[in-house]
Amino acid sequence: MVYLENPWFLLLLIFLPFFIFLKWPGNRKYEGSIKISSILFISKEIRNRGLLKYRLIIIMQTLIITLIILGMARPQLVGNIRESKVEVIDLMMVLDISSSMLADDFKPNRLEVVKKTLDFVRLRGQDRIGILVFARESFIQCPLTVDKDVLINLINEIVIISKEYDGTAIGMAIANATNRLKNTNVKNRVMILLSDGSNNSGEINPITASDLAAQFNIKIYTIGAGTNKSYTRIPGRGLIKNEIDEETLKIIAKTTGGRYFRAHDEKALQTIYKEIDELEKSEIEVREFNRYDELYAWFLIPGLIVGILMETLRRLIFRSKS
Repeated sequence: MVYLENPWFLLLLIFLPFFIFLKWPGNRKYEGSIKISSILFISKEIRNRGLLKYRLIIIMQTLIITLIILGMARPQLVGNIRESKVEVIDLMMVLDISSSMLADDFKPNRLEVVKKTLDFVRLRGQDRIGILVFARESFIQCPLTVDKDVLINLINEIVIISKEYDGTAIGMAIANATNRLKNTNVKNRVMILLSDGSNNSGEINPITASDLAAQFNIKIYTIGAGTNKSYTRIPGRGLIKNEIDEETLKIIAKTTGGRYFRAHDEKALQTIYKEIDELEKSEIEVREFNRYDELYAWFLIPGLIVGILMETLRRLIFRSKS
């Protein structure tokens, strides 16, 4: 968009027709003219050549004046600039992969449903997301990354822990995830902990681990996965008791400023992840301002060039002193 800083200078263009009228051959008396008895003594070719030169000078003078007036009006190119600043989130998914996650109250089992519902991470923009899996011990499945394709591929590779590492060490999982998050240079750090059991392994109590996370301003959302039935079935192993320690998961969430959710089925789990996704949106700061690019030089410089060209023609080519 072009904007004129001094538009009133354009009023001077009104006088250009008068200037042309007064200067045009036949409309004024010329000083220093030579009177002759008849124009027959001057050939038509010489007369036409003289008129052409004079008209050319008038046209160039008019062009120079026009360019100067347009330059004095100070045309400016105005552009709207949007500057955005995105404050991203570091998010660590902490997933229980103990043998109880094979329970078929979620079809085909709890772990497969959890993996499928984690697809929401694709929509997290520039947020860095990592995955830590745990049973009796915890392992980093994927370090913090913005590459969502790599993240999804590694989620698909998650399997139930082998028998020798079976157990549920929630406290150790929180401590190890905290260790991954505490030194990042991101203000908002979040952990989503999903488990279907109670802490029965590890050297660190879950409450102690959540206190540690709170000291580093890490918010923990906890999810208890499983139906309300007292027992559920693991194919090939028979019935197992549902032992979700909801009280501990609630304390962990409250201690760190997060929330506790209970997922009874796949639909509930999808709703929970959607709600957490809405709660932990990245903050975007947008500033708008106008940029002004001065355009007067595009008129004044050509005016100067035309002026130099005109004087060169007058004094060197047309041999005029006036």
